[in-house]
Amino acid sequence: MSATSTPAKLDRTAILAIWAIALPAMVTNVATALIGIGDMWIVGQLGDAPTQGAVDVGAKLFAALFTVMNFLKTGTTGLVAQAGTRSGPTEQVAVLIRGLVVGLAIAAVLLIAKPILLPALLDALGAQGEVRTAAVIYADIRYWSAPAVLANFAMVGFLVGRRRMKTVLAIEVAYNLLNVALGLWLALGLDWGIAGIGWSSFIAEFAKLAACVAIVVALAGSDLRDAVRDRASISLKALKPFLSVNRDLFLRTVILMVAISALTRLGAERGAAVLAANGILYQLFVFSALLLDGFENAAQVLNGERHGEDDRDGFLAYMRAILLRGLGVATILAGGFALAGDWILESFAATEAVAVEARALVPWLVVIPFAGVAGFVLDGVFVGASWTRALLLSMAGASVGYALLLWLTWPLGNDGLWLSFVAFLALRAMLQLALIPRLMRAGHPSA
Repeated sequence: MSATSTPAKLDRTAILAIWAIALPAMVTNVATALIGIGDMWIVGQLGDAPTQGAVDVGAKLFAALFTVMNFLKTGTTGLVAQAGTRSGPTEQVAVLIRGLVVGLAIAAVLLIAKPILLPALLDALGAQGEVRTAAVIYADIRYWSAPAVLANFAMVGFLVGRRRMKTVLAIEVAYNLLNVALGLWLALGLDWGIAGIGWSSFIAEFAKLAACVAIVVALAGSDLRDAVRDRASISLKALKPFLSVNRDLFLRTVILMVAISALTRLGAERGAAVLAANGILYQLFVFSALLLDGFENAAQVLNGERHGEDDRDGFLAYMRAILLRGLGVATILAGGFALAGDWILESFAATEAVAVEARALVPWLVVIPFAGVAGFVLDGVFVGASWTRALLLSMAGASVGYALLLWLTWPLGNDGLWLSFVAFLALRAMLQLALIPRLMRAGHPSA
């Protein structure tokens, strides 16, 4: 197809397509984040501090473990979107099969490594005494959900790549409601305690898997059967591009997590009050990122489709339009933080000392949505086009600048720490923007 099949200026239908993906993704992201809040509320009713601490440790453990594995969803989304315009639904299903094969292989490794990996992760999180005893009960149950989690990543990525955002939203909301309902029943109703919280997550994850399988079979039953019969779709040659994309995304996520860990570690060196205040601000950053990631999903799908069709003009038009709308939402977030930042931060503060430290961070709370939005959107653009090696390089380059800034701004106190983090977000986007012209020339013959 001609590289000018989509006009440089998007029409109303194209703009609506952006919102049709972004808005459900925003709701889905926030709904998924609420699962941790629900678990913490339920365990709080047990009236036991070590148990509540154990759930917090367990939640962080699985957030770290499964966040690293989220590359499987992201990579599948981009490749499915490309295949939709380049090869058709049969190749889209073949991408899903590859995702499931890779995901289940990783799950098998995780389960084999469980006797070593689980204690090591608990050690890394500093779980000791009664907290560790309770955390082991919770984590030992939930860990076995790894095959379902990884298979769900691949299938949700497939559904997003097929623009089935409302379906994904329904799945995630039902999953979270089931998790909370099971937690109430098992932990409180049957008095299973923290084991009930673990079993609720385990059962809900496999119920989500069953729902995903049923939906995928209903959507692509004949293509799915053909792809399963075609052994070539999971040959080493066919898997190599999929593995390459996901390797880069995995390494990129590891670098990001190290950068975030540095924020926590260096904050802790400045005292408990600073650490607590930074933790509050970080949670609000995560909230902002979850909302703005809706535009990352839109870019993964829409730019992936344009890249698959070698539509350079449409690719650039969607990138500009999604960036503009992401900036609009970032402005609304920043405005809300500017008006209510003091109240929001203070409402989370456990002591007056923490509140004082938190109030000093309001300017950074306002700046963060602007610093992060371009990088989030461009992540989606790069994933949609399978420019994952460039995405990895831009993250690595930004992390080097981040490390240098952390050293240079240390005398500025906590403000220096947040200045470095904000600069890290902005530098990542700047490097991505700088790489785009060369990537466009290499990836689009008409460029």
